[in-house]
Amino acid sequence: CSFHKPIFSARSPTTRGKAKTGSTDMLTRETFTGPWAGLPVAWHEDGSFDEDTYRSDIRRCCEAGIPGIYTGGTTGEFYAIEIDEFPEVTKATIEECHAHNTPAMIGVSATSTRGAVRRAELARDLGADAIQVTLPFWMEVSETEIVPFFQTVSEASGNLPFSIYETLRCKTRLNLKHHRQIKVAVPEYMMVKSNAGTLGDTIEGCAALSEFVNVFVPEVRWGELIPAGAAGACSAMVYWRPELVLGLWNKMSSDSDDVTDILNKVTTLHAFLAETFAPRGFTDTAYDRLLGKAVGILETSLPCRAPYPYATADDIETIRNWCRKNFPGLLSLTDQ
Repeated sequence: CSFHKPIFSARSPTTRGKAKTGSTDMLTRETFTGPWAGLPVAWHEDGSFDEDTYRSDIRRCCEAGIPGIYTGGTTGEFYAIEIDEFPEVTKATIEECHAHNTPAMIGVSATSTRGAVRRAELARDLGADAIQVTLPFWMEVSETEIVPFFQTVSEASGNLPFSIYETLRCKTRLNLKHHRQIKVAVPEYMMVKSNAGTLGDTIEGCAALSEFVNVFVPEVRWGELIPAGAAGACSAMVYWRPELVLGLWNKMSSDSDDVTDILNKVTTLHAFLAETFAPRGFTDTAYDRLLGKAVGILETSLPCRAPYPYATADDIETIRNWCRKNFPGLLSLTDQ
């Protein structure tokens, strides 16, 4: 596997992803990089917000040197958090991040413009460093409404640095023309979270988008897409084993055997997870809670919100046993 220096970065490999922003510095394309942690929200047994555990997980991520924290992705169950709970989760995130000089991006996705606007306003008022939003996903958004939607939400946030969560779970797929039009209407559009099947998940699309926004891609795509300009990841793996994933990120400009070996193991791990848990209906948050507790630094709850399935304590040992045989570097020394 051959790697080339990424075209997006003028920084040295040892500093890539080490954002120096926090509660006072505005994010820029230069600092809005690296593997950002998308955390699950911790729940009590009765389903209420477990703020103490959630804050503890954020602190651990910040202390591990993760360059940024974000909420409101699929792992963060934006679709299951009520509007009256949103300020609690947002406030806890921002306060803990800023206490450690780490930027906080708040996901404001909703099924309507009004819902996204209300969340964007709250994120702004509580001191977010950036927001992330996906297109409303229950019904297809018409061609003429795509750009106005993003523009309206951006304005509601006070024109904070802006990220688009692009996923095929939306019924509307964005093309390069859409992205360029959004950038003209929303100059603060700085990052796109590209998932499987979207424009940024291709070499050509990643390269084209990287000319005007930072493209974040999954770790399993780093080998192909960092040479095409990918600038980071909305990551779960970074809190599975921070030192390993941050180290891998900083080595991605090299052709080392170590990089190739880790990338191969990451791919094999994801294949094992899909084979083992996809038949049980696991989605993003179920996987990330499981791995965050089995091999990582999280203390979050295994259960997510109903009606979606989640892992058990036995599954934790299944993961650890697999890693002992196939990927011991993902485990702590005590678990090995």
